[in-house]
Amino acid sequence: MPVSAEGTTVPPRGFGLYVHWPFCVSKCPYCDFNSHVRERVDALRWQKAYLTEMAQHAATGVGRGETITSVFFGGGTPSLMPPETAAAILEAARGHWAFADDVEITLEANPNSAEAGKFAAFAAAGINRLSIGVQSFDAAVLKFLGRAHDAGEARRAIAAAAKAVPRYSFDLIYARPEQTAESWRAELSDALSLAGDHLSLYTLTIEPNTGFAGAVARGVLQPMPSDDQAALYDLTQEILDQAGLPAYEISNHAKPGGESRHNLVYWRSGQYLGLGPGAHMRLQQPDGWRALQNRRKPETWLEQVERDGDGRESETPVSSTERAEEALMMGLRLREGVYARNFHAATGLDLDTFVPAARSAPLEAAGLLVRMPDRIVATAEGRAVLDGLLAKLLT
Repeated sequence: MPVSAEGTTVPPRGFGLYVHWPFCVSKCPYCDFNSHVRERVDALRWQKAYLTEMAQHAATGVGRGETITSVFFGGGTPSLMPPETAAAILEAARGHWAFADDVEITLEANPNSAEAGKFAAFAAAGINRLSIGVQSFDAAVLKFLGRAHDAGEARRAIAAAAKAVPRYSFDLIYARPEQTAESWRAELSDALSLAGDHLSLYTLTIEPNTGFAGAVARGVLQPMPSDDQAALYDLTQEILDQAGLPAYEISNHAKPGGESRHNLVYWRSGQYLGLGPGAHMRLQQPDGWRALQNRRKPETWLEQVERDGDGRESETPVSSTERAEEALMMGLRLREGVYARNFHAATGLDLDTFVPAARSAPLEAAGLLVRMPDRIVATAEGRAVLDGLLAKLLT
């Protein structure tokens, strides 16, 4: 692992593989992910398509000489796929690229009993980390969020995950309409009694073209005021810090060493290859960075892969300046900040030149940003207002 001039260890950026399974049992009203409900899915046909697209990328030199540090099965609901499909994808990937000895292989899962019953089979297929979409342990809240499981299933799924794999995480959604600090404190206490080494805690965001966005437009849903959301965010940081799971990223908390290595690839501006409908990619080619995006509609992606070998919709060059802005937007989400060595490796640019001291000085004076000899870090207060901080930093 590289060391900075001051002797600080510089974390590796990593190389990740993302596999998107686009299917869900139902569409949640808050969700803007590329997820779709289908009565029937030909799993063998889909498995073949993933392997075809993967082989096409490998044949064109994607990731040549790289070692895969993480694999992430996301969605949609990838726990709906047969474990045999996950096993086939992992086996094929190992044939194309080297895997790190401590490779992290995560699968997102719903807590429904039928899916939790497959956790052991997924572990046998090679999954070593599960990320469970719990969202709440309260029956009324689960109904409000459109979730298909109940609180008992959520608890049993967490127990099954703890038994099946070495590492697991689960998600909760807070800052819901009329939620109180007292009720959220109780929810967090409950969650911490069940947590492993990682928790993801997201504020409820009203995304365009979702069921909740329509409800807000009709006046039947009133989002929590931003000041109240900020108060709950601060309470979350306080409670999780005391519990030994500090925020290593704005919405993600972990014990030391329990961080999601795959998400760190994104936040540290590493390379990542994506397979499946709607998958995004950032790949560092000899002529510079390329941004790729696959077709979003499942059937369109599938037919194109079967016809052409890959499902991409677009491929565009990413300039050094664009990549530098991405590196700051993603990296400042992290408690560790943006390391100058990683920034240069990802962009070819000097961090101190791209972010001159004259521009950062007002943010430093306001207690929102800290410049260190080897990196730039947003403080806890800065991460809480990151959009505004970035607007000033990149102007």
